[in-house]
Amino acid sequence: MASITKVPSGAYRVQIRRKGRYASETFLRRDDAHRWARQAETRVDQGLAPNKSSVSRLQTFGDLIDLHITDMCEVGKPPRRSKAATLTTLKRDLGKERIGHLDRQKLIDYGKMRADQGAGPVTLGIDIGVIEMIITHAAAVHGLDISPEPVDLARVALKRLGLILSVPSPPH
Repeated sequence: MASITKVPSGAYRVQIRRKGRYASETFLRRDDAHRWARQAETRVDQGLAPNKSSVSRLQTFGDLIDLHITDMCEVGKPPRRSKAATLTTLKRDLGKERIGHLDRQKLIDYGKMRADQGAGPVTLGIDIGVIEMIITHAAAVHGLDISPEPVDLARVALKRLGLILSVPSPPH
């Protein structure tokens, strides 16, 4: 049986010891901890190595978009038409970018490309806001080691380039 303990940071540490195997992961959400524990125990019972957390397998920005959509659906708030369209566009254009490679310059280049495609300042501002929201969500809810700071810097640069009108806070 898995042992789940709350650590001083507020996160949950899961440890499993089963059939001579040991594995441990830390999660921000208790539900994620329970889910991982069940999967890891099942894998050990099947003679396989315990799995790493699903969050640790995230590699691309598209994976972060999928994670965000899944989390929204889990709480009964799936993306509606406008946000779904924005997420689809972002996944198409930036989905294959590795998470660590989505830096300030890539985001500025993305903004310039979208402007060349005809996206107006408001649309581009929304795109940048949604990118920041997805990154912030992954860091806050799932403990992913990713910072929204490059998005903030890109937003300032795009404003100075006249491609977005203002520096709005990200949509919720």
